[in-house]
Amino acid sequence: MEAKLISTDGERSIRLKKDVTIVGRKRGVCDIYIDRSSISKLHCIIVKTDGLLFIRDLGSTNGTKVNGQRVTRGALLPGDELAFANAKYKVHLGPDDPDMVEHDAGTEVMIAMPRAQHQEERLDDDSDDDVRPDKRLSDSSSGDVIPASGKPSQSDVRLLTDSEAHDGGQDR
Repeated sequence: MEAKLISTDGERSIRLKKDVTIVGRKRGVCDIYIDRSSISKLHCIIVKTDGLLFIRDLGSTNGTKVNGQRVTRGALLPGDELAFANAKYKVHLGPDDPDMVEHDAGTEVMIAMPRAQHQEERLDDDSDDDVRPDKRLSDSSSGDVIPASGKPSQSDVRLLTDSEAHDGGQDR
């Protein structure tokens, strides 16, 4: 997954290559060095995990903001505006291959309904041969459910009494 902070101020965009990135103005310590006096020496930390970005402010003087709200920690979503003091960036998350962005975009179109839905439609048909809950009767002698039409069902499913259910249906 490619994670990038795109500058909205015309500055350089920042690519987040590491899983844990320290942002600040202290050279040699910070992974992302931003040379502005409004940025704290250790400003914040960005964590990349499972396709998500999380941010935590490290007690910076001028704060870290997500979509204009000052935060101490939070999740970043694609398109969010992230600001370290007055340095503003747009969050970009996507596949590593830029060609995949164009290819994956759009709504998935289902050409045919899944098989299970076809079977449900047949059960909803108003033919006399189906066994629907509103057409079932119970045979008091066997406890089995039989269709109201009196014809035997072709289903292998039968309802169990409480005692049969506790015995695993082995009473028969």
